[in-house]
Amino acid sequence: MTAESPESPPLVNAHAATAAPVRIGNASGFYGDRFSAVREMLEGGPLDVLTGDYLAELTMLILGRARLKDPSAGYATTFLRQMEECLGLALDRGVAVVANAGGLNPASLAAGLRELAERLGLQARIAHVEGDDLLSRAAGLGPADGAYGPPLTANAYLGAWGIAECLKNGAQIVVTGRVTDASLVIGPAAAHFGWSRDDWDALAGATVAGHVLECGAQATGGNFSFFEEIPLEVIYNVKAPGAAHFGFPIAEVHRDGSSVITKHPGTGGAVTTETVTAQLLYEIAGPRYAGPDVTTRFDTIVLTDVGPDRVRVAGVRGEPPPTTIKVCLNHLGGFRNEVTFVLTGLDIEAKAGLVRRQMEQALNPRPRHLEWQLARTDHADAAGEQEASALLRCAVKDADRDVVGRAFSGAAVELALASYPGFTMTAPPGAATPYGVYVPAYVDRGDVEHVAVLPDGSRVDVAASAVTALAADPAFDPVADPVVADLAGDPGSRPGPPAGGPGLPDPPEEPALGTLVRVPLGRVAGARSGDKGGDANIGVWARTDEQWRWLVRFLTADRLRRLLPETRDHPVTRHVLPNLRAVNFVVEGLLQEGVSASTRFDPQGKALGEWLRSRVVELPEVLL
Repeated sequence: MTAESPESPPLVNAHAATAAPVRIGNASGFYGDRFSAVREMLEGGPLDVLTGDYLAELTMLILGRARLKDPSAGYATTFLRQMEECLGLALDRGVAVVANAGGLNPASLAAGLRELAERLGLQARIAHVEGDDLLSRAAGLGPADGAYGPPLTANAYLGAWGIAECLKNGAQIVVTGRVTDASLVIGPAAAHFGWSRDDWDALAGATVAGHVLECGAQATGGNFSFFEEIPLEVIYNVKAPGAAHFGFPIAEVHRDGSSVITKHPGTGGAVTTETVTAQLLYEIAGPRYAGPDVTTRFDTIVLTDVGPDRVRVAGVRGEPPPTTIKVCLNHLGGFRNEVTFVLTGLDIEAKAGLVRRQMEQALNPRPRHLEWQLARTDHADAAGEQEASALLRCAVKDADRDVVGRAFSGAAVELALASYPGFTMTAPPGAATPYGVYVPAYVDRGDVEHVAVLPDGSRVDVAASAVTALAADPAFDPVADPVVADLAGDPGSRPGPPAGGPGLPDPPEEPALGTLVRVPLGRVAGARSGDKGGDANIGVWARTDEQWRWLVRFLTADRLRRLLPETRDHPVTRHVLPNLRAVNFVVEGLLQEGVSASTRFDPQGKALGEWLRSRVVELPEVLL
C-alpha cells in the first residue's frame, strides 16, 4: 500500500489542467446507512472524491444528548469505524473523503482520525470545518415565549467554501459539522475547477448534483414509486448475487456545473430520469432553493437520459443567496410514552370507546398531550386472528416524566382483566422517554463564523458571500405556481410572474378528457415525501407530457386536502416545476414539532406520497 505523502499535490485538483469532470460519489445518506458502502464505493470503480452525509435534524438531537454525557462526544462514531477499515484504501486509490460526520464536534472527530492514522501507520492530511455551533449565543434565537427552555443544540447551515479551502490546501480527509447536505459536493467541485464566489450557475448546478447524491441509494431506485419496474436481478447486485441492496450514486460534475448522475457498473438499482426526479423533489419547498452560497432555480433543471444508468443534469440557473442563514435548534421538549391496544372481532368501536373512557378517567393528572388513533385493520369473517383485529393507539406527552411514566403504564396494565373482551396489547407499555423539539431560526450571514482548520493546524476564516439576494425573507419565493394562474380559487397557488417567464415553459394545453375512469392516482404519477422540521413535503411527478397536462390542473392544493383528509386543517402551498413535470406541496405543521416530538403514525411523512398515490381519482382513460 502506498499512502500519499504530505508533500503530494491536492487530490481534488488532479485533473484541473484538462478540465476533466470530477467524479464525486456518496456512501451515506443518514447516520445508520449501510456500513459497507464506503468500501463498496472505493473498490467499485474510479472516484476523485467520496462523500458521506450523516446529519439530519433528528441526528443533531441524538448527538446533542450524547454530548451532554461526554463533552468529547457529539460526532458520528460510525464514520471513524468505517475509516479504520477503509482509510488506507482511500489513500492508496487517491480518493479524497468529505463527510459531515463531525456533527457537533468536528475537531474531536479530526483528532480521532489522526490518532487512527498514526495507529495504522498511515500518513493522512486531515482537516475540518467549524463555526456552525451557535449554542453559546443561542439565547433569543428560539420561540419568543421561551416555551422549550434553552436549546440543546444550535447549528447554522454553513456552505461549501470551508470544504473547498481545506481541499485546496491539500487535505485528503475533510470532516465538518452542520453544513448543507449539498455542500459536500459543491465544495470539492469548487476546489477542483477554481470557481469564484459569484459563479452562480455553476454553483447551482453543483447544488443540484449534491441534492441528488445526499440521500444515497434514493437516487439509484431506493424508495422509488415504480420499484416493481426495476428487475429483481438488477436490484440484487449482479456483482454479488444474493446481496439484496441498491448501489450508491456518483455525480460526474463538469466545469460549467452540469453533471451526469451514474453509479458503479454492476451495482444494484438503476439511475433513470425518474429516479433522479424523485430525489430532486425530496424535502424541498418552492422552485427557489435557497442555500448559504447560492439560490438554485429548480425550475430550470433539465434531465436527459444519455446512456444506461447515466442521466445528464444541465441548464441549472443560480442566483445570489439570501441575506440570512438557517439555524437548526433542538430543544428538550419533555417526555413521551404510548401503548397500542388490540381490539378483535365484533363491536370494535364500542370496545375502543370503553378502554378510552377507562384510561382517561385513570390518568390524573391528565398529560399535556393525549392522542388516540384507531386503525381499522380488521376484516369481517376473517380467517386469521390478526386479520380480525384493529389497533387502538394512545400516545401521551408531558413535561413531567412521572405523568407519562409509571402512572400511564400502570393505568394501561391495570385494565388487563377489567376492560373489553379479548383485551391484549401489542407490547407492555414501557418507561417514559425524552423527546426533542426542532425549531428553525435565521441569523444574518455575517454573524456566523466559518473556519477551515487546515491539515497543518492553521485556521482560515471563510468570509460570507458579499453579494446576496434583495429579499431577506427566508420564505421568499415568487416563482410559485406560474402555469396555473387560470385555476381560480386554488388556495395553495401564490401569485407569480407571467407564465413562460425566465426558464419556464409555456402553460400546457388542456388535455382532451374523453372517457373518465376511476383508478388510483399512482397509475399515472410517482411521489416522494418527507419532513422539513414540522412541515411535510410531498412531491408528485407525471410520467408523460399528456399525464402532466392533466396532473397540473387536477392536483391543486385544495384537491390534495380532499384526497388526504389529515391535511385539511393545515396550510398547504403548491409549487409547480414544469421542467420536471412535477408539483410539490408543503403542508405546514402536519408533523407537529418535528420527528422526535411527532405522535403521528408516520412521524417523518415518508409514506404520505404513497398514501396519495393509492387514492382513487377520476382521470381520462386515454392517459392509461
